[in-house]
Amino acid sequence: MSDVYIIGAGETKFGELWERSLRELAVEAGLKAVENAGIYSRDVQILYGSNSLAGIINGQENIGALISDFSGIAENHIPAIRIEASTASGGAAVRQAQLAIKSGEYDVVMVGGVEKMTDVYGSEILDLTSSVLDREWEAFFGATPAALAAITARKYMTDFNVDKEALAMISVNDHLNASKNPDAQYKNKITVEQAMSSTPVAEPLNLMDCSPITDGAAAIILASEKYVKKNKIDGVKIRSSADAQDYLAVHSRKSIYSLESTRLAGRLALEKAGLKLDDISFVELHDSYSIYGLLELEELGFADHGHAKDLVQDEIKLNGRIPVNPSGGLKAKGNPFGATGVGQFVEAYRQLKNKCGERQVKGAEYAMLHSMAGTGAMSVVHIVGGQ
Repeated sequence: MSDVYIIGAGETKFGELWERSLRELAVEAGLKAVENAGIYSRDVQILYGSNSLAGIINGQENIGALISDFSGIAENHIPAIRIEASTASGGAAVRQAQLAIKSGEYDVVMVGGVEKMTDVYGSEILDLTSSVLDREWEAFFGATPAALAAITARKYMTDFNVDKEALAMISVNDHLNASKNPDAQYKNKITVEQAMSSTPVAEPLNLMDCSPITDGAAAIILASEKYVKKNKIDGVKIRSSADAQDYLAVHSRKSIYSLESTRLAGRLALEKAGLKLDDISFVELHDSYSIYGLLELEELGFADHGHAKDLVQDEIKLNGRIPVNPSGGLKAKGNPFGATGVGQFVEAYRQLKNKCGERQVKGAEYAMLHSMAGTGAMSVVHIVGGQ
């Protein structure tokens, strides 16, 4: 089976993009990726479009066809397929694209992720984003993603004697990195005190513990080893890819703070890559809430259960042992559901090409990219880099 390489990447700014439409964002990211790859749109053989909520927020389904049409490649009559896996849609779409190339069917594939979330607001957006939960047994009774993350945080903090500062440091780190990312939604640095004293959302989580409502799009171009060699392209290798499923509802799992899908996908991705955690240069985490940042570090193996708090002061910084979210993460770069996971690949591509300026991870060789659906129902982990 062919090795798969990222040969181009592009994204829009993430943020509250009131004046931009869903299709405009998708087209901008896609064209940037094509241009960055140095190819023509006619070279793309299949498009995977990642999106989570356009059907209920924007009233727009058939996202694959929409992106294909307004990216100017519909006239080429290539397949255009939407991939939906809740907030892990981006990672899932890249995995499907990688498998499509490995099958031998395709040599050049585009993956585009887009979400336009600010078209609704207030209680309506809370209800719509709660659709990533079990509607009948969680959302129907008033649970929201923030509420479930808060319950998880309270139990975890109690069981492992973890204080609020450990959660706050996840957000402080994200904002520091995002301050150096021109595409980030929030480029303001924050202090631990500001993070801990911000507006309450769901005890013990407050505003600085929660990722924002975001508009944005990201796209990458993947190519087979044959295509890369034939055209003498210096691509970034996708070394491995893995996904795993867990129960949809939190109450069905073995532990309220167990992210078993993350643990299994991470372990399998490392095995497939033939690497150890010490080989990883940086990690992009799906930290939609700060508590998940801590749990994911543990489930991926970077710390024992209850001890991610030992990493957050210094070791997750850009110059630390395991830099976390050099892009700014979901908290500060932003979290446009369908584009979030694809945006992680844009960051990894740029980092491994040594093109991230102030936020560049020195000597970056391998990146671990983690996407997670909802409260952990499904996770996708990729490892990119190396020869």
